[in-house]
Amino acid sequence: MYLRQGLVLLLGIIIWCVPFPALAVDWTHPLSFSNAELGRHDFSGQSLQAAEFSNANLEMANFTDADLRGAVLSASVMTQANLHGANLTNAMVDQVKLNGADLSDAILLETLLLRSIFTDVNIAGADFTNAILDRAQIKELCQKASGVNSQTGVETRDSLGC
Repeated sequence: MYLRQGLVLLLGIIIWCVPFPALAVDWTHPLSFSNAELGRHDFSGQSLQAAEFSNANLEMANFTDADLRGAVLSASVMTQANLHGANLTNAMVDQVKLNGADLSDAILLETLLLRSIFTDVNIAGADFTNAILDRAQIKELCQKASGVNSQTGVETRDSLGC
């Protein structure tokens, strides 16, 4: 019995005293462009996952083929912005002015789009699967919905539930 307790104590000391290698976590802090003046800035093809663009001026900015998964664009101005082929999966694009923006072939899976303005937008081939929109937005977007997303193969009308 004393031998068993001694072995347990010895094992406990060994486990307690032997250093374990630290686990490295590959995490970089998201980029923050909140409240920035980025009109006409070229972000095309860039990886901007989880980037923060809240309250930013992104008028005429170019996000062609950019990776914006999980990005926060809340309350930004994106008038005439180019988002052709951009991946906005799980992004927050609420209260954004998208007047005249190009969302053609964009992926907007599970994207929060409440209270965003879609006047004169190009949504040909955009995928809105499980995006969060209100009924008025869906009705407006269904009037101009056409095409099939080249990456997901989903028809724009089907993704909006038209």
